[in-house]
Amino acid sequence: MRGIGTNLNLTPKLRFPEFRDGRGWATKRLGQLCKIRTGKKDANEGAESGPYPFFTCAENHIYSQSYSFDAEAILVAGNANVGQTKYFQGKFEAYQRTYVLTDFSDIHVPYLYTTLNAHLRPSLLQQVQTSAMSYIKLPMLEEYELAAPTVLGEQQKIAECLGTLDELIGAESQKLEALKAHKKGLMQQLFPRAGETLPRLRFPEFEGAEEWSFSSLGSLCKIRTGKKDANEGTENGLYPFFTCAENHIYSNSYSFDAEAILIAGNANVGQAKYYNGKFEAYQRTYVLTDFADIHVPYLYALLSANLRPALLTQVQVSAMSYIRLPMLEEFQIGVPASSGEQERIAICLSSIDDLIAAQSAKLEALKTHKRGLMQQLFPPASEAEA
Repeated sequence: MRGIGTNLNLTPKLRFPEFRDGRGWATKRLGQLCKIRTGKKDANEGAESGPYPFFTCAENHIYSQSYSFDAEAILVAGNANVGQTKYFQGKFEAYQRTYVLTDFSDIHVPYLYTTLNAHLRPSLLQQVQTSAMSYIKLPMLEEYELAAPTVLGEQQKIAECLGTLDELIGAESQKLEALKAHKKGLMQQLFPRAGETLPRLRFPEFEGAEEWSFSSLGSLCKIRTGKKDANEGTENGLYPFFTCAENHIYSNSYSFDAEAILIAGNANVGQAKYYNGKFEAYQRTYVLTDFADIHVPYLYALLSANLRPALLTQVQVSAMSYIRLPMLEEFQIGVPASSGEQERIAICLSSIDDLIAAQSAKLEALKTHKRGLMQQLFPPASEAEA
């Protein structure tokens, strides 16, 4: 294993003007740049609240009443979300499978965090999969090689550039979450609570209108499943192929040509999608068509809001991993007597969906821009390993 060394040919595609004529980058082993150890606590010693963050290997940290570390640190998940990195400065606690990097030397810490955040996880996952382990070992981190500019000022410049982008991405993420929360809160008011026949919020033109009626889903539409196996789908094709996954795949044939609502029968149980046209469907995907006495976009909005939580409760109680046809047929739907009110609710929620989609696209564009920038600001991995 190579130690610290400067490679005159190891340079990124994009360099800030003041460093373009500088020396090649150095390859360094992580264990030579910092102290690496694990926390000592068990995850069940954490709590939902407390004065200090407690870093486990989960996506989000929990809390602790005590702390074992007081330092600028990078935290690396040793199992579960293997290789996921977090940065923290201050007092904190750490799980026994979480690696704690401290006491840094000859490296700008935000730069180190940036490069580890970009490159460490894919490298470790490859090693874990090759060795058939579900966790990482200390030598994997100690011997991990990374490329760094020899001038701290260049490291700092890269970290500041990407840090600014991260702040922008964070701000746009918050806007997206705020829109989703707004929609969720609005739906809770636009639809009656369980056991009630009137919503808490009604559009002015329908205030004082009669109470809502309730009908079983099976009385409002035809419900059946697709007939295809998921492995009959392709990445490309003429028609969308709806499985129970988050995103649809494609097919070169179709079994349905209709306005439809698709319900995942397993995996993402109860997740609803809307489509109008020719499509294919998986044998565990429920296909709702031939609607009667209901505004279809309204029904889709209601099912998107209420169906999944209700079905998940039934699935958990019955210890099944899938839903059965009667669960859908008997699901109760609250329906305003006026089709105009149904349409008004659907239009309102659809307009928020449009805002959410636009914000999601904006956020994804920023993430794509960051990925592209990082590919240019860091030398290719093949060069760093050469």
